Amino acid sequence: MSEQNRAARRTVPDRLEHALATEVSLRSRLRHVAVGLAGACGAALIAVLWATEPDTLPTRTRAVFAGLIAVGLAWAVFAGWVLSRRRPLFAQDRVVSARIALVATVFTALAGVALAAARGSGADLVATAAGGSVFTAIAVLALVRAQRRRGALLRLRDALGQGDAEQPNSPLTPGD
Repeated sequence: MSEQNRAARRTVPDRLEHALATEVSLRSRLRHVAVGLAGACGAALIAVLWATEPDTLPTRTRAVFAGLIAVGLAWAVFAGWVLSRRRPLFAQDRVVSARIALVATVFTALAGVALAAARGSGADLVATAAGGSVFTAIAVLALVRAQRRRGALLRLRDALGQGDAEQPNSPLTPGD
């Protein structure tokens, strides 16, 4: 079969296939397995630590433990969601993970600032607020980059796969 015939029979345009190859690669899936395991193990470790505490913990400590367990479970659920998909997500996983990171960062920064305001000096408060602002800005940047990547992939899919998106077995089927 000639090279032209093979190219004509492809259901996915070459440029789009190349752009999505990293999203469905073994390396990407293994990264998500690691994220899921880290989140689940972190949540389980904190839950076991909390459950085996001989005395009742202070309310603030229980709130922090509950928050850390929630963050770990969020990462585990996210990884399970990504790994359960059998088609490219067009960077939707990046957007979701950036949102999780932003929420966790904002809550951590606010809790740190509240703690510094209640117990620390003015310098502690300024340092904590500055650090929280830097990490929040990094999380916002990650979200913006993820949204741009998703938009670029969707535009590429639409530009290159107009006829292919209509086929029922095509990996370009909308609805992600």
